[in-house]
Amino acid sequence: MPRFLTPATKIGLSVSLATGLYGISFGALSIAAGLTFWQTMALGLLMFTGGSQFAFVGVIAGGGSGVSAFGAATLLGLRNLVYGMQMNALMRPRGLAKALMAHVTIDESVATASGQTSNSEMRRGFWVAGVGVFVLWNAFIVVGALLGDALGDPKRWGLDGAAVAAFLGLLWPRLTARQPVVIAVVCALATVLAVPAVPPGIPILIAALIAGLWGWFGQGKRGQGLEPEVNPYDAAGPGSAEEAR
Repeated sequence: MPRFLTPATKIGLSVSLATGLYGISFGALSIAAGLTFWQTMALGLLMFTGGSQFAFVGVIAGGGSGVSAFGAATLLGLRNLVYGMQMNALMRPRGLAKALMAHVTIDESVATASGQTSNSEMRRGFWVAGVGVFVLWNAFIVVGALLGDALGDPKRWGLDGAAVAAFLGLLWPRLTARQPVVIAVVCALATVLAVPAVPPGIPILIAALIAGLWGWFGQGKRGQGLEPEVNPYDAAGPGSAEEAR
């Protein structure tokens, strides 16, 4: 096997392709929401966090204001701040690499890196997944945006729910304690109840407020909740000191 095709590389490439394909749905939905081709591409290239992008165009499509759309997108993007601190502590990038790393710090790159047991594989997995998703995501956004009119209503093809279903599929198995499951259910119920009563974009703000207050005042047990399968801070083994340098 070529040296480049390590387990982390293969995982990163697989994740990149699977995630990139969702760019088709975003491109089509963005055009259907009334954004231009270049506005759609700007969101993909500059915002580059899928959940926030879908939230933004979802609010716009529902008739919400730009402020509401920006607020919803920002809330979903805050998780990347936590990811960034974690990856900065683990990888300690410098100079231009630090800026590039910040831009490709997303769910997929962090998950791929965190699932590795050595520092070299962690770095390789992060960059392959991060750069791979960036390239393929934006390439498929172009496809979705150009085919937007030909596809017709994205809801006919289930494109409006594809990314949401994938996100839930990834998230739900990671909820390993009762409290986060209850929080998720309560927030979902609050969102459903708020949708007919408030302007588009506000329900997600309400759900985020509920989750934030619950987390602030809650007394959940330490070490339970949304936990990674592999602790990236654990040493890889007796020979890991050499690799960490």
